Amino acid sequence: MKKKLSLLLSLVLLFAMVTIGCGNKKQDSSGDVIKIGVFEPLTGANAAGGALEVEGIKLANELYPEILGKKVELIILDNKSDKVEAANAATRLVDKDKVSAIIGSWGSGFSIAAGKVVKDAEVPAVGTSCTNPLVTLNNDYYFRVCFIDPFQGNVMANYAYNKVGAKKVAFIIEKSNDYAVGLAKFFEDTFTELSGDKDSVVYRAYYNTGDQDFTAQLTSIKQSGAEAIFAPGNFTESALIIKQAKQLGLDLPILGGDTWETPEVIEIAGDAAEGVVFSTFFDANAKLTDKTTEFIKAYKEKYNKEPAAVTALAFDAYLLILDAIERADSTEPNDIRDALADTKDFPGAAGIVTLDENGDAVKSAVIKTVKDGKFTYLTTVEPMK
Repeated sequence: MKKKLSLLLSLVLLFAMVTIGCGNKKQDSSGDVIKIGVFEPLTGANAAGGALEVEGIKLANELYPEILGKKVELIILDNKSDKVEAANAATRLVDKDKVSAIIGSWGSGFSIAAGKVVKDAEVPAVGTSCTNPLVTLNNDYYFRVCFIDPFQGNVMANYAYNKVGAKKVAFIIEKSNDYAVGLAKFFEDTFTELSGDKDSVVYRAYYNTGDQDFTAQLTSIKQSGAEAIFAPGNFTESALIIKQAKQLGLDLPILGGDTWETPEVIEIAGDAAEGVVFSTFFDANAKLTDKTTEFIKAYKEKYNKEPAAVTALAFDAYLLILDAIERADSTEPNDIRDALADTKDFPGAAGIVTLDENGDAVKSAVIKTVKDGKFTYLTTVEPMK
C-alpha cells in the first residue's frame, strides 16, 4: 500500500512539473530560435497580393536569417482572404506558436480583424500594405511600413483635379472592402475641397467582392457627366471594371490605388489597362537607399522578375522587426514593441521609414501608369508636412 501511495505521489509531482513547464507563456528569449509570425491571404480573392508579400518576407529571411545570435524562424499562415480567418490566424500565432512579433497583412480589413488579438496578447504586429487608418488607431501594438489612405486619397484627388483636369468624378467602390470604402472617402474629401463643389462626385456605384459583371454600374457612370473615374478596390474586380469600361466605349481616365500594382491587372484587363493611373509605394528605378539596390538585385536573382511595391514593403517589415529586436537587445514582445515605436530614419528597400505617434510610416507616394503593357513610373509625391 505504501509503495502504491508513493508511486501515486511521484506521478502527481511529475504531472505538476510537466504542467508548469508547458504552460502558456510568451516566446522564450533564452532559446536558439526567434519566431516571427506571418498571416497573409494565400488563397481566396486576395491570394496574388499575399503571395507577393510572402516573397519579400522569405527573401528578407534568407538574406538576414539571424539576429542576436539566434535563428529567425518564420511561421506563415493563410488568412484565406477572410476577416474571421485573419483573426484566427493571429490568435494561433500568439497562443500556439508563441511568436515574438507578427507581419501582415495584404488587405486592411484582415489587419483590422487581427488588431484586437495582437493588442490583447501584447505582441507587436507590423503591417505591410494595409493603408486604412483604423489598422493602427488606438492600438499601441500595430505598426506599418506603408503610408495611409488619407495621404493616398489626397494624392490621387490632386492628380485627378490638377493633372487630368477633371471637375466631376464618379466612383465605383468595392463596398465589402474596408480599404476601398475608406480610400474613396479620403479622395472625395480632398476633391470636393479642390473643386469648391460639394456635388463634384456626380455618381457612386458599388459592388461586392467577387462580382464579375459591372455593366449596370458603368452604364450609369457613362450617363453621369463624370470626367474621370476613381475605382479603389481589389485587383481582380478592378481589372474587370477597366476591361468592361473599354468594351462599353467609356473613354474616361480611370484612376485607382495601390492594390492595382499586381500583374493580374494587366493580364485580365489586357489592352484596356493602357493609360490607367494609380498610386503605389515604390518604384524599382528609384534607388531610394542602399537597401533598395540590395533588395532589387537579390529579388531578380531569385525570382527573375521585377519586384512589386508590396514585395518591397514586406521585405522592409521583416527588417524593421529585426532592427527593433537588435535595438531592444531582446526578443520579448513588449521590448520589441517599445523599440518599434521609437523607429526613426530606418533605411528600407521602399524608402526611409519613420514611425509617427500612431505607428504609421511617414513616406512619399509613387504614381504609375500602364504603358506598353507595363507598370511605368510617372512621379513621386512627398508627404504632407
